[in-house]
Amino acid sequence: MATKRITIRIVESLDAGEAVWDTDVRGFGVRRQRRDAVYVVKYRFQGAQRFFTIGPHGSPWTPDTARKEAKRLLGMVESNEKPADPAADRDATKAQPTFAQFAERYLTEYAAAHKKPRTIEEDRRNLRLHLIPFLGAKKVGGITRSDAARFHRDSREFPVNANRCLATLSHMLTVAETWGVRPVGTNPCQGIEKYPERKRERLLTSDELARLGDAIERAARGYTDEEWDALPENTRPERQTAEDWRSIALLRLLLFTGARLSEILTLEWAWIDFERGVARLPDSKTGAKNLQVPAPALAVLLALPRIGSNPHVLPGDKPDSHFVGAQRPWQRVRKAAGIEDVRIHDLRHAFASVAVANGDSLYLVGKVLGHRQASTTERYAHLAPDPVRSVADRNAQRIADLLGGVTEGGAEVTNIADAKRKA
Repeated sequence: MATKRITIRIVESLDAGEAVWDTDVRGFGVRRQRRDAVYVVKYRFQGAQRFFTIGPHGSPWTPDTARKEAKRLLGMVESNEKPADPAADRDATKAQPTFAQFAERYLTEYAAAHKKPRTIEEDRRNLRLHLIPFLGAKKVGGITRSDAARFHRDSREFPVNANRCLATLSHMLTVAETWGVRPVGTNPCQGIEKYPERKRERLLTSDELARLGDAIERAARGYTDEEWDALPENTRPERQTAEDWRSIALLRLLLFTGARLSEILTLEWAWIDFERGVARLPDSKTGAKNLQVPAPALAVLLALPRIGSNPHVLPGDKPDSHFVGAQRPWQRVRKAAGIEDVRIHDLRHAFASVAVANGDSLYLVGKVLGHRQASTTERYAHLAPDPVRSVADRNAQRIADLLGGVTEGGAEVTNIADAKRKA
């Protein structure tokens, strides 16, 4: 094998099978394979001779750029602090799974053991539609901060979903570190700023709740001809007949308990303690919990039929299944009530907002709803009566009573409402 300073002329003159070793950088060489000239570096690591292929001649590799890369690699091998074997690192990278392969392992080995079925389905959907098309072919260990940031940026049209996908990706790469697929502390998602999210909270007014109650009542028994004719055409539901009893019971139970939709749909008779007014749910979004079942909800439950051996309060059409057809009846009911922008989940918000607005403590409302974090309930804090204002009003009224009433312009003013009317 010849030893010369490697130049472009030398590289282009090589015959098949011929190799030249560089005189400037010991261990750096180039050899002609069948068609391409390939830059290589030769070194010893822990007594064994190793070869590392830098790359074929052509952009980006020229004699100068390949020589510079050879110096860097040899510097890693000869480092006094932490010697490294580039060939071993290369082999480890080749053995790594692609992100698509790792995603399947993550869903099978991690998510199935630690996540709820609905969350797994959301992860699977986001992986299939968004993350795998973008990152699927990349090695898990090769995903960089630039990759994660570019994915998040390219998904900005749908900021909420972009944030959810970024969170899923970040957690997957943390698990990859735990499993030894990536070096510890290399999660590239850390520090990427999420898009602002505006929480959608639709609270129902007293008038809307009254209209909703009326619409549910009419839907439960079907509309009379007079009631049907009295409805504005643009608010009439799709049909005049009574709704499925299961959908009516579902809406009433959601309103009376503040439960999540999934908690009522999967509710089983065996979990309900009618004497204590509680349903002991073995699982929920926040784990096992006691769902309070107030008297109006108990009345709804006591009026429901039990269908054969089906364990569910709201049985499905298939044996042992639960009811699943909630959305279409709800769309008809909300249309009849004139509240078409209200989601079925907003009924849970309605329960909480009425409780807080009537002076119940945020802590206790959170306990009823099963909130794991106090901050979740604090979104309703603005609805609570101002306790400082209440103390001031009560005390000023006591003093006014002791003084025999306070007059303003000849008219007695006893509270804030009176003051506003007099103003």
